[in-house]
Amino acid sequence: MFSNTLLDGQKILVTGGGTGLGRAMAEKFLSLGAEVAICGRRKQVCEEAADAMMDAVGGTVTAHGLDIRDHEGVDALMDELFADGPLTGLVNNAAGNFISRTEDISPRGFEAIARIVAHGTYFVTTAAGKRWIAQGVPGTVLSIVTTWVRNGGPFVVPSAMSKAAVQAMTMSLAAEWGRYGIRLNCIAPGEIPTEGMSKRLTPTAEPGARTAAVNPMGRCGTFEELQISPPS
Repeated sequence: MFSNTLLDGQKILVTGGGTGLGRAMAEKFLSLGAEVAICGRRKQVCEEAADAMMDAVGGTVTAHGLDIRDHEGVDALMDELFADGPLTGLVNNAAGNFISRTEDISPRGFEAIARIVAHGTYFVTTAAGKRWIAQGVPGTVLSIVTTWVRNGGPFVVPSAMSKAAVQAMTMSLAAEWGRYGIRLNCIAPGEIPTEGMSKRLTPTAEPGARTAAVNPMGRCGTFEELQISPPS
């Protein structure tokens, strides 16, 4: 569908890019000519993913160990990535979630999700944004949210609240930073089964079975469908 040079000259960071949806998006950007950076808490996983992607499609992928809850670590990575030319795109994909009755969730359990999804996404987005503004260059941010921000999500309240915060941040910064040539959007892909998602949200069921049963198309989404919207 796209020319394999569509993203030539682009430099894109994908958080949580070592597995699942993040890896699928990162590999697609790479195949379209972008230079890609991926980060995650497990650096070895990111390194293995980077090697596999480069073996599969060529190009350049750098892997970085980062907990996006650590704002100082986020700033250090941004300094490193901007040192030889600014990022042109950021994909906020890193997240955390688990399924639980809300009355059973401890304050620490809530914070575990909110600090990754809401705080971490804010740290990464503003770290990139302030550098784009200071350097007078445009940038693009794509944040992955969920359908829960529109229709609610029982048993995943910390995630639903935090993803709603990401959507609010996206709309607010789009209005605030548009004058700098910085574009922000978010997408809610719906359920695309991954190993991590299935273990946390449907540990006793076949991955995607519940969604497939109620989806008019009778199935879940796929990585390939997610890959058709590069951030450029």
